[in-house]
Amino acid sequence: MNRRDFLLTVGTVAWYAGSDAQPAVKMPRVGYLAFGGPSQRLHEGFRQGLREFGYVEGRNLAVEYRFAQGKASALDAFAEELIRLGVDVIVAPDPPSFQAAMKATKTIPIVMRASTDPVASGVVASFARPGGNVTGVFSFYSALNGKRMELLKEAVPATSRVMVLMNSRYADARKELAAAEAAARPLGLRLMPQDVHDAGGLKNAFKTARAEGANGLLVLRSPLFVTNAAQIASLATEARLPAVYDDTPYVDAGGLMSYGADLRELYRHTASYVDRILKGAKPAELPIEQPTKVDLAVNLKSARLLGVRIPRSVLLRADRVIE
Repeated sequence: MNRRDFLLTVGTVAWYAGSDAQPAVKMPRVGYLAFGGPSQRLHEGFRQGLREFGYVEGRNLAVEYRFAQGKASALDAFAEELIRLGVDVIVAPDPPSFQAAMKATKTIPIVMRASTDPVASGVVASFARPGGNVTGVFSFYSALNGKRMELLKEAVPATSRVMVLMNSRYADARKELAAAEAAARPLGLRLMPQDVHDAGGLKNAFKTARAEGANGLLVLRSPLFVTNAAQIASLATEARLPAVYDDTPYVDAGGLMSYGADLRELYRHTASYVDRILKGAKPAELPIEQPTKVDLAVNLKSARLLGVRIPRSVLLRADRVIE
């Protein structure tokens, strides 16, 4: 066989094999849209969840990550970009991101992580059957503000005037404040709201509240405060305000106490929704789940700086104590 005949034969075999081969399986593509930056603690929880369901990024799953770095204006553009990329599902682990995703699509499944009641706010029809294209987890942060103030009062009995850090531009902030005020009255606490819309206003808010006699601090949930947790914890210590927060990063940064769901675990759990949706489940029929455990963290180093002695009754209930 001469060289020309050999090449023709090889080409014919290659064409025949290719024509009979099965088409390549399309790799599922997930869009991941977040308000903040790529926080290792939280977003790694989502990646861990994917691994537990057998997904390896780049091998049997593609994930398109988009982080707005705290800029709400970037979320809408990122959401539209993910839709143009043809993602099969969008994971939106914070309220600003799932609101942007909801504006962008009514058909692509969205897995959210909600901080406020998604039924009361009209995001879904019910917890059992969400309807539409949105499902996910609910961290019920705002629902625990009453319990947080109870803990603050138990830990620091002299607390009477509580600065409430809030952002009225955040959805449902006014409702959360009203609920907190109702919970504060039986405890003999007077709430002193400080409305802050950007990080530049934090320092002045603490200065004003301290001048008006505040001797405690409660922070209402807002992406603005989450992304500035370290600064808030530092300002609270400087103002000598014992504080109770809704998540552990505040305590890790020097805050006194936190009481809330394990946010990293909720991020991990969003992967279970991705798995079910990729296997054919409809988001309208996937119940919205809530955490089964709430953690109490106490920072004794912060307590010493504040001149506060945390009662044994509180420490015995703590899931985590920083010495």
